[in-house]
Amino acid sequence: MDFLKINGGHGEGGGQIIRSAIALSCITKQAIHLENIRKNRKISGLRPQHLTAIKILQKVANAKVIGAKIGSTEIKFIPGNIENLELVENVGTAGSIPLILQVLIPVVAISKKHLDLKIKGGTDVLWSPTIDYTQYVLQEAYSRMGINFSLELIKRGYYPKGGGEVKLQVTPSNVKATSFSKRKTNEVKLICSFSKSTNNKIKNKVNQIVKKLTEANHIVNVKIISEEALDSGASLLIYSIDHDSIMGIDALYNKKTDEFDLDLDNFIKNYSIDNNLADMLVVPASLSAGKTIFPVKEITKHLETNLFVTSKITGCKYGIGKTSNGFEVIIEGISNSSIKQ
Repeated sequence: MDFLKINGGHGEGGGQIIRSAIALSCITKQAIHLENIRKNRKISGLRPQHLTAIKILQKVANAKVIGAKIGSTEIKFIPGNIENLELVENVGTAGSIPLILQVLIPVVAISKKHLDLKIKGGTDVLWSPTIDYTQYVLQEAYSRMGINFSLELIKRGYYPKGGGEVKLQVTPSNVKATSFSKRKTNEVKLICSFSKSTNNKIKNKVNQIVKKLTEANHIVNVKIISEEALDSGASLLIYSIDHDSIMGIDALYNKKTDEFDLDLDNFIKNYSIDNNLADMLVVPASLSAGKTIFPVKEITKHLETNLFVTSKITGCKYGIGKTSNGFEVIIEGISNSSIKQ
């Protein structure tokens, strides 16, 4: 069997290249040999959260996997046929549900299949998008690219116990190119959820953030919700959407500093999409018909890595141009008509 070799140590050399490579392997039916997994990390090799994502995608794609265990620095992934599925999964403790959904949704949708998934784990954890970001920001972006899914939050799950639960439905999609330009709206939505904390403390922190946004001429719609979870915690999402832009930032409450770890200045500046969303657009853009175009403040290691692995597996072309405000990324997709069915 011919394996396409992927250097897992390329670019940021972390979990992103694992998730993108396995997802694209499932969609394109290309067997891959992933080497040097997480080479640039303090603890190299597969960690539990990566292994969980691989095992779920293995089920979805009826794949054969060689070397999938904790600490493995290389694996071989041989995809089979993707079928309509109903799955019940448990990531365990506070393993990130959003990171799994980020790759699972395009795999199923672009392969024109149905998925009903009930999954338990962490909904709002470090080094991962929050579940609210997935539901309100990623869902809007994917819908513009023809990818449709519905998400129901059953229960929040914070670190370390997790215990969150989400229901997901994915439907067959025809992926398409899209473009983004300068944000024109000044309307902003803020959603804050908290567990086992005082309403006044959270409300005061939110009011400080709202004040900064208002001073920057934003009109803010605020929603604060107390939702029971196994652990104490709080998460915050700020986002704005118009015809030309989708901009979101999220953060968890830092119990040591009593603050939300939030880069508010980055949101206030008038960009069209946020850095996290830029990463997530690459896989569907590579398989669409036409050119997906979006401006970004910077070419992050995550984005550079995603562009590298995606172009290598799909054969899509991409270009990066310097602009007065940052960079413009252009991805010319191969059209999903070329995907092996």
